[in-house]
Amino acid sequence: MKSLDIHIASLASNDHRVIARALTWVENDYPESAALLASLPFDQHVPVIGFTGPPGAGKSSLVNALISHLLSEKKKIAVLAVDPTSPFNYGSLLGDRIRMSEHFNHPDVFIRSVATRGSLGGLSAKMIEMTDVMKHSGFDVVIVETVGVGQSEVEISGLADTTVVVLVPEAGDEIQTLKSGLMEIANVFVVNKADRDGADHFVKNLTAMVHQKANDWEIPVIKTVASQSIGIVDLWQAVLHHQAQQEKSGKAVQLLAEKSLQLIAQHHLKHIDKQALIQNLTQSSNKIGFNLYQFLNQYYFN
Repeated sequence: MKSLDIHIASLASNDHRVIARALTWVENDYPESAALLASLPFDQHVPVIGFTGPPGAGKSSLVNALISHLLSEKKKIAVLAVDPTSPFNYGSLLGDRIRMSEHFNHPDVFIRSVATRGSLGGLSAKMIEMTDVMKHSGFDVVIVETVGVGQSEVEISGLADTTVVVLVPEAGDEIQTLKSGLMEIANVFVVNKADRDGADHFVKNLTAMVHQKANDWEIPVIKTVASQSIGIVDLWQAVLHHQAQQEKSGKAVQLLAEKSLQLIAQHHLKHIDKQALIQNLTQSSNKIGFNLYQFLNQYYFN
């Protein structure tokens, strides 16, 4: 237990080697991970900012520009960039780490590429635990960027304190945006590449939709050109404004509930052997009168 205490103290001191080791424990479900997670002090608030949106919207470029701004404010930043899984070694393809290469060796920036490993929703199955490790490792801000898989990305809203949905003028009409489910999870909208044709019209329509759905938080629509660092200050101010509103609204407990439900489901699912499930289904599904719910009740729901 003493060595674990030393490890946690090293996390808090922002030792990047220790942080990398802890994330490896958690991501690969090593025996040490359970004790580490159970020993984390949950008495401090570090904002988790989620960036999501369709492929090609420029999420990585936007995060890169935001990192530059936060560094100018003397912030320490952690980035979990979720990449598609390599079909060869099941690791991440490291695309986001390459796009953020200018910050990769900065002492106040820690970037970790994480493989989805088949997880739906744009996130890795271990992202909640890895984010909590980051929150207790001496960083001022934790940024999570999803792979950009479209409608399934709504699960980012169960992880991030503030969810930034990144779109481009070519994203289509506002009705399609609403159908994708992104309207339901966005705390801040960003129309990136706003120097392109049609940007002002798209922003106008999106803003009109936001006003129609306004409740306790009126979602801001920010125009950015990430490649030129235009609009980044406005984006960060919108995030800070949302953070302040969240603290007043008491929604932190709702976020904890969402995280708890995901962790509970993940805990139960890890005991399911997929190959054994397929074998059982192969044997049972060919029998006359097969019923999926009877099958699940017999083998898995007890």
